[in-house]
Amino acid sequence: MKRNLFLMALCCLTFLLGAAQQGFPVPERDVLQLFYLQRTPNHNTVVYELNFKDGKLDVRNPVHPFWIRYTEQKQRAELSWIQRTFAYGVKAKMQADSSYIIKLVSYSHFSMTLKKGADGKYKIYAPINQQLMVLDRIFVKITGGSMWSPDIEYFELSGWDPATGKAVSERKKVLKDVAKS
Repeated sequence: MKRNLFLMALCCLTFLLGAAQQGFPVPERDVLQLFYLQRTPNHNTVVYELNFKDGKLDVRNPVHPFWIRYTEQKQRAELSWIQRTFAYGVKAKMQADSSYIIKLVSYSHFSMTLKKGADGKYKIYAPINQQLMVLDRIFVKITGGSMWSPDIEYFELSGWDPATGKAVSERKKVLKDVAKS
C-alpha cells in the first residue's frame, strides 16, 4: 500500500515538473492553490487560489489571483488594478448547485468551473480535449504585440482526469477577434 502511494506521488511530481515549459519554475503547491498561469515574456507567474472570508469561501470573490515575482526575489505580490481588470483577473458567477463559472477577464469565451470534487475539496475544472478535467496550469505563448493587445500564438491547458488521475493537456489557438471581446 505504501509503495503504491509512493509511486502515485512520484508520478504526480514527475507530471508537475514535466508540465512546466522549458525553464519555467513550478510554484510550490499550497492547499488553497487552484491553478497557475505563465506566459512567455518572463517567468513571473499568476497563481489563482481559493479566497476564504470568515472561514467560508467568499461567494462574491471565490478566486484570488496574485503574482509570484520570480524575476525579482520570488516574492508574492498583488495584481495591480489594471492587471486585475484587463488581464489576469477573474469573474465568478455562482450557479444554483453552488458551483461557480469562472472566466479570465482577458478571454471571456473560455469558461472554467469551480466546484467541490468527490473528495469534498474545491477544484477548478476546465474543458481539456472536450472533457472537464481538473486544471493545474495555463501557459500562454505570446509572440509580440503590446501590453494592451498581445499577439497570442496559443494557450496550453494542463491538468488531470479526476476519474483516472491521468495527466492531460491541450493547446488551443486564440482567434484575434475573440480574444479582444
